[in-house]
Amino acid sequence: RDAISPATAKVCAALREAGYSDYVVGGAVRDLLLGITPKDFDVATNARPEQVRPLFRRAIIIGRRFRLVHVMLGPETIEVSTFRAADPETAETDEHGRVLRDNVFGTQQEDARRRDFTVNALYFDPQTGEVVDFHGGLADLKKRVLRVIGDPQTRYREDPIRMLRGVRLAAKLGLTLDPATREPIRELAPLLERVPPARLFDEMLKLLLSGHASACLRQLREVGLHQGVLPLLDVILEQPLGERFVTLALAQTDERVLAERPVSPAFLFAALLWHEVLAAWKAGQARGERAIPALEAAMDDVLDTQCAKLAITRKLTATMREVWAMQPRFEQRSGQRAYRLLEAPRFRMAYDFLALRAASGEVPAELEAWWRAFQGADPETRKAMLLPETGPRKRRRRRRKKRPPEAASQPA
Repeated sequence: RDAISPATAKVCAALREAGYSDYVVGGAVRDLLLGITPKDFDVATNARPEQVRPLFRRAIIIGRRFRLVHVMLGPETIEVSTFRAADPETAETDEHGRVLRDNVFGTQQEDARRRDFTVNALYFDPQTGEVVDFHGGLADLKKRVLRVIGDPQTRYREDPIRMLRGVRLAAKLGLTLDPATREPIRELAPLLERVPPARLFDEMLKLLLSGHASACLRQLREVGLHQGVLPLLDVILEQPLGERFVTLALAQTDERVLAERPVSPAFLFAALLWHEVLAAWKAGQARGERAIPALEAAMDDVLDTQCAKLAITRKLTATMREVWAMQPRFEQRSGQRAYRLLEAPRFRMAYDFLALRAASGEVPAELEAWWRAFQGADPETRKAMLLPETGPRKRRRRRRKKRPPEAASQPA
């Protein structure tokens, strides 16, 4: 009871005083039972959104598919949802069974039935300290099993994102996917193609920033889901250098997330897609294209392929391009070019990317070590570190002597 946040306790108390039920629900309850500190808290009630909003000074109703209330108390935002019923007759679905809109209110038991996994269908009553469990979620937590509520095929068709979420939760919490939950995923993986790309991108980002990205991607491949979100992953991991590079990138990301240090999604996606860019770049040069135009064409091709699956934002792709485009410039360690690269806005991110390439054996470790020393050196040391110009010296053009006017006008 003491583990829930003060803001959550206030929201529950306000609902209770107004005569409504109040339960902390979902991931927060699951995490507390596993000894994990929840990042946020959700509350479920029998009050409808328009009844919840007037109870708080700062509250807004959000959502189209599911209407919710966000209550802002200090730095916290508590999500308050109304118990909902799974009513196939009134829910709006597409031709594949995916739910598009569903705002049918119901009882607490009906609400539990429509949640995705048993471990997420636990309701904590902050007044009594009781955990209400309709689907054996407590037993599944003890067995470390992740199990879908209801028929897995039907539930995945309602929302294909549940397949990705299952992989993420299993990896993050150290749970095993129940055989019946796991079995239909490979067959139904193509349903992800019908999920809006922006929603798919959000879920993929959660997966990659879960602190268990390495385990998640391994699971994605095992169950056959990666084709729907990272179609280039097979190609990348078939290349020895590519596999080592991606493994290192994910391991570093997991370390940063678990240490609560910032992670750049642009850097992460740039790392995941780099070896496909590299392969296309080399192929372009083999066809006789010049290095920089070949790199630009390779970036375009890879991003076009990937963005068809994931709605990677323009802001992210712009940063990814900068990081990729700066890689050949690290080879230039003479004259003013080294100084200009050092002053580039994305230099630090591009250098970290170079360090990853060096660690994976793609480029010489000496190159990364030189840039590490160069950026930390004083002006005199930097000047001494510069390499001599290696390109051909430009010839000075001689001015042609003008012929005398009389010679120019002489008849032939």
